[in-house]
Amino acid sequence: MTFSLYDATIPSNLQILRAVDALLDKAEAFAAERGLAPAALIGARLADDMLPFGYQVKSCAVHSVGGIDGVRGGRFAPDMSPWPTDFAGLHALVRDAIARLEAIDREAFDALADADTRFEFGTVTMPFTGANFLLSFSQPNFYFHATTAYAILRAQGMKLGKRDFLGAPRMKP
Repeated sequence: MTFSLYDATIPSNLQILRAVDALLDKAEAFAAERGLAPAALIGARLADDMLPFGYQVKSCAVHSVGGIDGVRGGRFAPDMSPWPTDFAGLHALVRDAIARLEAIDREAFDALADADTRFEFGTVTMPFTGANFLLSFSQPNFYFHATTAYAILRAQGMKLGKRDFLGAPRMKP
């Protein structure tokens, strides 16, 4: 069995992005039930020096489809633009990432494995192949931000479990 870059990346990104989208539904319902302003959850943080829930959700899109765009273009730099400040905007961001990932052609994606890719942030430049960037940089960041989004909601008192983070696993047919 050949295990491709596509297999190592796209299905897992889709699984977790769908779970993040479901977390947004639960967060929105939680805010309504508790009479919280949506901004209270979207702006919630685990620690004062960490970025808030809205940023974490945005970063899931950035380190999935945005990372792929970076490999295609040969350069990835962190997206420092503002994140959506309402649930509708966060849903739109996640759902757009899902749709774009679903539209990726497997062969074209696998061809990116050896593409020269640079990570750039300020004066820092890190050279990668496409596969190394996606698997050793972008994918760990993707999981970090998805986990942090989940943890922020738990810290706010939401009743969530591991299944909420994992979403629907891909089982044998």
